[in-house]
Amino acid sequence: MAQEPRTLEPLVKQAQTAPAEQILVLLHDAREETLLALLDHPAFDETHLCLLLERKELSERILEEIARRKSFLKSYRVKRALVTHPHAPRLTGMRLLRDLYMLDLVQISMQPSVHGELRRQAEELLISRLPQVALGQKIMLARRGPARVAGALLAEGHPQVLPAVLDNPFLTEAQVLKVMARERLAGGIIPAIARHRKWSQLERVRMALVRHPATPLSIVLAFLPMIPVPNLKELAAVGSLSESLRGYLRREVERRLSGGAPKNKLP
Repeated sequence: MAQEPRTLEPLVKQAQTAPAEQILVLLHDAREETLLALLDHPAFDETHLCLLLERKELSERILEEIARRKSFLKSYRVKRALVTHPHAPRLTGMRLLRDLYMLDLVQISMQPSVHGELRRQAEELLISRLPQVALGQKIMLARRGPARVAGALLAEGHPQVLPAVLDNPFLTEAQVLKVMARERLAGGIIPAIARHRKWSQLERVRMALVRHPATPLSIVLAFLPMIPVPNLKELAAVGSLSESLRGYLRREVERRLSGGAPKNKLP
C-alpha cells in the first residue's frame, strides 16, 4: 500500500539532505520515494547513479526519471547503463542507442536480458554504420558480431573480412543463403564459401552454389557428385541455369540411375 504524502515528506527530506557519506547506504533503500529523492541530493554524482543503475529491480518510474534529466545523460556510462537495464523503458532505450559506441552496440545486440526490440535496433545501427567502419573494426565485428551483422559483412565481400566472417560462430545458414540469393556478388564470396570446411558441407549451400550464375564451372563440377539425384533433378529444371549446364545435370542424373561411370567434363 502506498504511503500517505505526509508520511513521505520526512522520508523525502532525509534523502535529499542526508550527509554525503549516507548516500551509499540510501542507494540500497527498498522504497521508491527514497531513491527518487536521492536524485535531487546536491552530492549525488555519476558514481552514485551508476551504482544505483546496477540494481536490476529498479522500477520503470525511476529509470524514466533518470532519463528525463539532461544533466544525467551527459554521462556515457549512464546512457549505457540505462539502455542495458532490464526494466529500461523501450522508447528511452531506442533513443539512447544511437549515442552508443560500436562495441557496446555489439554487446547489447547479443545480451539476452536486453529487450528483443532493442537488440534488433542495435543490429540495425551496426549494419548502417558498416560503410564508415575501419577495416580492423570490420574484422573484429566479423569474428564476433551477431548473425545479421555477420551476414551484412559477408555480403560486402572484403577479402580480408571473408575468412573471419565465415568462421563467425553466430553466422547462420539462413544468412549465408540470403547473401547467395543476390544476383550480384563480390568476386571472392562464392570461392570463399565453396572452400569453407563448414559451409561447403551443407546441402542447401551446395545447391545455392551450383545455382548461382556467378559460380565458376570448376566449382559446379566439384560439387555435383555430392548432390543427391532428387536435387540434381530440381536443379536441371531451374530456368536461369544455362542450357548446357542443365543438359549436363540431366545426363548426370541418367548416369547415376543407370550406374554408369562418372564424366569429368561437360558433354
